[in-house]
Amino acid sequence: MSADTRPGLNENLGRKRLAFRQWRGQRPFWAGLLTLLAGLPIMYFPYANLTIGSLTVRMATTAGAGSLIIGVLLVVLGLTLWFQPASRVFAGVAAILLSLVSLVVSNFGAFLVGFLLGLFGGALGVSWAPGRAAAGGGPQGAWAGAAVGGQPVAAGAAPGSGDGLDDLSGTSPTNGTNGRHRAG
Repeated sequence: MSADTRPGLNENLGRKRLAFRQWRGQRPFWAGLLTLLAGLPIMYFPYANLTIGSLTVRMATTAGAGSLIIGVLLVVLGLTLWFQPASRVFAGVAAILLSLVSLVVSNFGAFLVGFLLGLFGGALGVSWAPGRAAAGGGPQGAWAGAAVGGQPVAAGAAPGSGDGLDDLSGTSPTNGTNGRHRAG
């Protein structure tokens, strides 16, 4: 491999990583991942055989089909959280309810592993909110257009300019400051 092909490979991987990072930031990625992972043990354990020496223990339940349905639905809800972020509240609530039902149906929610993953994934799905796009390109651009008290704030407004960012209540009469420092 020559030295000329290596930077192209790194650049291509960097672009793909940034594209994935942007895709991940526009949806409840971790909620979908946890919900998807919750379905796997709930589907697997009721049909698994545990062999200890020559002793085979079946962990099948009477509601094996029910646990299979719950596991498949949790996987589908995880994918829904990824590819339909607008329905995140429905998918999150459904994941929480299915995780609770899995406690009874599927070996205590696949020995609490699937239950906890589904519970946390559903909670993350319900609580996720899309972020605001940055107005500027730099780190201060994220605050451009932010509202304080219902009124928009100009980016880079000076302290004491009446932009609402510096609260002058409790100011000291000696130097006119209130002991709070502005970062930036």
